[in-house]
Amino acid sequence: MSFIARRGLSTLVPPKIASPSAIGGAQDAARMQRVVSFYEKLPRGPAPDVNPKGLLGRYQARYFGKNPSAAPIIHLIGFLLVLGYGNNYYFHLRHHKNNAH
Repeated sequence: MSFIARRGLSTLVPPKIASPSAIGGAQDAARMQRVVSFYEKLPRGPAPDVNPKGLLGRYQARYFGKNPSAAPIIHLIGFLLVLGYGNNYYFHLRHHKNNAH
């Protein structure tokens, strides 16, 4: 078995539980029973929904979750407009407040 194939299989099966010696023949049924009992204890079905935490997590869950929308693009455009106007005011428009150029 090539290294790539072994590496691909190693991500599916935990190394200490399903080693080649544990999966071997019928002479070692106790080890195989440990492997079977480990996999029987794993949870079945879809994973439960995780509640978002923090400001960014809630924003991501709201706009990128089950019903994605175009609102983040509109928020980005609005943020850039406000940032651009603030930048323009600070570097140029505040000098024109009381007297003309």
